[in-house]
Amino acid sequence: MLLLEALPWPKHLKNVPEYAGGHHERMDGKGYPRGLTREQMSVQARMMGIADIFEALTAKDRPYKKGKTLTESLMIMDTLKKIGHIDPDLFDVFVREKVYLDYAQQFLDVEQIDEVDESRIPGYLPTV
Repeated sequence: MLLLEALPWPKHLKNVPEYAGGHHERMDGKGYPRGLTREQMSVQARMMGIADIFEALTAKDRPYKKGKTLTESLMIMDTLKKIGHIDPDLFDVFVREKVYLDYAQQFLDVEQIDEVDESRIPGYLPTV
């Protein structure tokens, strides 16, 4: 993050260091580099954390693992939500609005795009 902060960002991009640098922070304050809690982070930084984890789980270009399916990824992320790693409200929006599916249709292999049964995501509460 210090490297990002040292760059001469134009005014309209001045928050990039916070957004990008915050993707390893956790809602419970146990993340890094600053150990920020949810309340201390912007919505954009919290969303970046969700996007980063989802991309890492589904990435098929990692030499140490194959890309996970949508269901596998969302189940793992639900666990991360429960232990205070990712923002619970933003994760619920990510699932409810099917942001994961928009990404999947553009970037994932067909075999990774399984039918997600959102009722199987234990912490997910759909809107009525």
